[in-house]
Amino acid sequence: MAELLFETYGVPSVAFGVDAAFSYKYNQRHGICDKDGLAICPGFTTTHVIPFINGEPVYKGCCRTNIGGFHVTDYLKQLLSLKYPHHMARLTWEKVEDLKMEHCYIATDYAEEAKLFQKGTKEAEDKTRCWQLPWVPPPVEEPPSSEEIARKAAIKERQGQRLRDMAEAKRSSRINELENQLRGMEFLLQQLDQVDRDEISAFLRDTGYVSRQEIESSIAKASQSLRKAKGETKVEQAEVDEKSDCSANDKYPLVDVPDNMLTPEQLKEKRRQLFLKTTSDGRQRAKQKRHEEELERERRNQLDEEKRLENPELYLEEMHAKYKELCEKVQQRKRLKTNGNHSNGNGFAGAVGRGERLNAAQRERMRLLTTAAFDRGKGEDTFGAKDEDWQLYKLMSKDNDDDDEGPDEDEVELSRVSSRLQELDSTFIPRQDAGPSQPAPEMPKLRPLTKEDFQILIGVERFRCPEILFHPNLVGIDLAGLDEMAGVSIRRLPSKDQSLEERLTNSILMTGGSCLYPGITERLEAGIRMIRPSGSPIKVVRAMDPVLDAWRGASVYASALQFPKQTFSKMDYYEKGEDWLRRYQFCYTL
Repeated sequence: MAELLFETYGVPSVAFGVDAAFSYKYNQRHGICDKDGLAICPGFTTTHVIPFINGEPVYKGCCRTNIGGFHVTDYLKQLLSLKYPHHMARLTWEKVEDLKMEHCYIATDYAEEAKLFQKGTKEAEDKTRCWQLPWVPPPVEEPPSSEEIARKAAIKERQGQRLRDMAEAKRSSRINELENQLRGMEFLLQQLDQVDRDEISAFLRDTGYVSRQEIESSIAKASQSLRKAKGETKVEQAEVDEKSDCSANDKYPLVDVPDNMLTPEQLKEKRRQLFLKTTSDGRQRAKQKRHEEELERERRNQLDEEKRLENPELYLEEMHAKYKELCEKVQQRKRLKTNGNHSNGNGFAGAVGRGERLNAAQRERMRLLTTAAFDRGKGEDTFGAKDEDWQLYKLMSKDNDDDDEGPDEDEVELSRVSSRLQELDSTFIPRQDAGPSQPAPEMPKLRPLTKEDFQILIGVERFRCPEILFHPNLVGIDLAGLDEMAGVSIRRLPSKDQSLEERLTNSILMTGGSCLYPGITERLEAGIRMIRPSGSPIKVVRAMDPVLDAWRGASVYASALQFPKQTFSKMDYYEKGEDWLRRYQFCYTL
């Protein structure tokens, strides 16, 4: 510092001093403290303890720790950031510093104060402070008036009417199109009746049709579409379906005709009719199967309802037992598939063989493959010479794995029983892994933000953060606290006089910005009393202005007549060097 001031800025003379010493001398002048005492100065980044004997500081007994108000603010900022991570942008250093100076205090007994907040008593709630962040409530939607409802209803009615008009126009256009198409095909059929037999193929080739049956089939489809467009009843549609089913043989006349009696064009038409007939029969079978399943489901539900009405309690017990049994079956089937939680007789869990994991169709396929391979090595390979061999080949090549067809009967029945129990028993909770039909859990709905979401509560942080002045190990710093520093400073004094120690503890001055916390003087007095002998006089006072008294004391020192003699001049710096400056002692006399 001296090198910078003298060589760079050309300062004529410099005097150095300690802020805590300036503050102690200033308060001693006003009768706050005695000539013999301790100056404890918890500052921004460091904390000093300086003993005074006969009004002069004894620097050999000084004690310093690198902890102060900076660490308190930083600790408070960390705690609030962890507690409210979504408000980290608002927790600036300046705002946390204001919160610290406004709300933090020193607890007389830290452990008891922490238990108070842990129990959540009324006293702890009273000590909790709330910082309300800027928050704008969402606009409240007022219910629409009767005029607004009527206006919206009128708009909706006009839109609906316009859509109905558009649908009616589209339907009329479709009807006209189908009628024109139907009249054209009927006219084409009349012309076909008038054409000679030899010219039928050429006439059909020009029209794009293959046979008369195809024209009749197109007429039937157009008629059906026309009736549907006109909105005929389902009964009429069912009658049309029955008639179409009865006339299936008329639609597909070439299906039963041998191939050697047909021309190449007729063979092509036969293949097309065979494909259409097979597809139509498959749809009819599926429709019949669905109808039968629906009837069976209704019959079963009706029987269950009758049984429930006879004895509701017994019925509910039986349904629970059935649900448990089906759950075990489904779980057993899943374990067999995944090769886990089972034993194949060897005594090892999970040692399931290949055959135990396969279903019945797959095991039969494996047996046929094994048999065919065994027979092939016995002699001449004649596989395929007989029709039975090709039937065997079809069975081997077809992997009837029922897993791909969806859930089995047990899973379907389990789903039905689970739905039934949910209707009858309000306390029933289905198992999440019982079957594939369990609904997925609903995602939590986002609630609107309220005023409480923009509040930062400062409770235990009020006394936990400044506690590091007495227990720096709370933030991982292995140093002594304020009360221990006072004892260390007294033990460092060269003279071990009991009366001197009592005079020092009887005039302890707290100065510095970090001594403004409420309760710090009481806590420091209690801490020093525990390390001093019983009956020792202990008095802790606070400076008149802990922040500015150091500056006021330095101003008094600079205005004294002896000040020019106690400065370190530029000439001294060049003549005596830096070593003399290091031995320079602060001497403050008024």
